[in-house]
Formats: sequence, C-alpha cells, structure tokens
Amino acid sequence: QVQIVEIGGGLVQPGGALNLSCAASGSISSVYNMHWYRQVPGKERELVASTGAAGTAIIDESVKGRFTISPISFIDGKNMMHLQMSLLKPEDTAKYYCKTDLTHSGSGRRRDWWGQGTQVTVSS
Repeated sequence: QVQIVEIGGGLVQPGGALNLSCAASGSISSVYNMHWYRQVPGKERELVASTGAAGTAIIDESVKGRFTISPISFIDGKNMMHLQMSLLKPEDTAKYYCKTDLTHSGSGRRRDWWGQGTQVTVSS
C-alpha cells in the first residue's frame, strides 16, 4: 500500500507564514513528481506548486514570490516535500492536498496518489 500524508496545516493571521510537508511512503519503487493543490468549497481543485525528481520546480503565478516548494528528498524511508508559505492572505484559505506521481512497487503501475489534505485558514 501507498500512504500520502500531509502535515502542517492550521490557523494563521494574514501576513503570517506556515510550512506544509508531504510524506509519501509504502510500496513505492519510484517517485517522479510531487504537487500541492488546494481547494475551497464549491470550486475546483487548483495546482499551487510542483517539484520533480530532477529538481525542477513550478510555482503558480498566484503564489509566486510568497510560496516556495522544496526538492524531493528521501528521509527515513519516506519521500518528503515541503511547501513554505509566507505573506499569507485570506484568499490562501483552502484545503491543501499533496499529489504524488509514482510507480507502485507491487503492480509496477505508475499513477497519481492523493493525500487526505490539510486545512489552511488565514484569518485575523
């Protein structure tokens, strides 16, 4: 089985900072890309940032200059990736999801796996 776990959501005041982490573990033979998406009720899930195994990073224009995504690292048996968020705005309030593009070591099949999400609320 594969586990995708997001850590680090919470309540923060406007202008504040928050770090999110994503850990992908389990029956994984290769990780290609890891992404952060966010979603608010009634709207589609939107891509925030992506990082690839080759070290490439993509940041959406809406958060560029405020959010930073780390490269993928392998620590204690887990593929880790972090999203550093600063100068947070109320419109950043959403549930943030980690999506990992990987190959399952058992089936040999490559596909995306989603975590359960973590809530980020920016409010005074």
